[in-house]
Parts: sequence; structure tokens; C-alpha cells
Amino acid sequence: MQAPVTPAGSVSTGETPLQRPPVAISSPPSAATTTRRRLLVSAGGLLLAAAAGNNNAASRGAAAAAVDLGYDPVTEAERAASAAVSQRVGEAVRLLEAGRELQARGEFAGALASFTAVVSGYKELALSEYARVGRALVLYEIGDRDESITEMEDVSVALKGYPEIHAALAAALYADKHAPLLAEFQFNIATLLDPHYSDLAYVRDTKHWPPSLVASLKNFITLT
Repeated sequence: MQAPVTPAGSVSTGETPLQRPPVAISSPPSAATTTRRRLLVSAGGLLLAAAAGNNNAASRGAAAAAVDLGYDPVTEAERAASAAVSQRVGEAVRLLEAGRELQARGEFAGALASFTAVVSGYKELALSEYARVGRALVLYEIGDRDESITEMEDVSVALKGYPEIHAALAAALYADKHAPLLAEFQFNIATLLDPHYSDLAYVRDTKHWPPSLVASLKNFITLT
């Protein structure tokens, strides 16, 4: 006779069976909780904005304090150098204007001295090239015409497109160098830029050219 079979589920092993922990089912947040969270977020944003505003105010305050203290980004050395340059420019302009006034009055020796002073003493300034124009015109009247023409040729390169020097060079090349083609080339440049240079009255009464240069321009225009 067989012994009765005990069901597997009823066999005791002496161990406590494992139990699954209970699953917590979260309930949706209440309206009060949601409102509280929104208030916290808003408060945090306000705090950040306030901090940024304080930083900006501090920066503006520092800038205002710097102005009140007389802060100047330009150093004393830079200011002194600028003043020295301004002084030299003013001196050169006065000499240049004096030369032109003397030229207009027919005082060519004095005009030559003023123009030469600018050319020799203020070479670093661009306006010295305009003094060279005046010097070349006056030299044509009372100095060496070859030196005058050489000066005109140099300045016509340095101030290319300055009509007065091209017109003066045209007159001198035609009358003194007997180079009509070169003279025509220079005169075309001058009159394209300023047609007034084909008018003898303009160069005589407005530009105050010396009489000898006016005569040379007349010879060129009339081909005599």
C-alpha cells in the first residue's frame, strides 16, 4: 500500500514566503498644491530679476562714480602730443595763407619765402604739398623756370587730380619745353576736372597766377 502523496503547495519548507511590496498609487496633485508650486516658481523668477536689476544699478553707479571722479581715457602725454600737432598745423596754415595773400598782391619774393617755409618746415603735413604748388608758380615768375617745372611735375604726381597744377604744368611745358603733346595731356586733365582753367581771367584774377605764367597759358590756348 502506497503512502499518501502530499500536495506540493502544502509542503512546508521552513522558510517564510516572499511578499511583493505594496504598490503606492499616487493621486493627482490637488489644486492647492499646483497653486503653491506656481507661486514658488514666480517668486524665484522675481528674485532673479531683482538680483539682475541690482547688478545693473551697481554698474551704472560705478560708471557715474567714475565720471564724478573726472575719469578721462586720454592720457596727459596723448593730450600734449595732440596739442603739439594742432599747433604745428595752425602755424603751417597761417604761413600758407600768408603766401597766397602775398602772391595775390604781386609780392612774389615774400610769397616764395612763405611757401618755402611750409615746404621745408612742415614736410610731415599733407598741406605742404599745396605750398609746393604756390612755390612752383612763384618760382616761374622770379626764380629758375627749370626748377619751377620740375616742382610742377613732382607735385602733379603727388597731387594727381589737382587741376591747378595740371593747368600750370601745361602752360610751362608748351611755352618753355616746347612739348605740345605733353602740354595737351596735362591741360585735358585740368579742364576735365575744372573747366575754369581755360579762362585766362579766372587764373589771373581768381587764382592770382603770376603774369608770366598767365602769358604762357595764353600762348598755349591760342597756339601762338
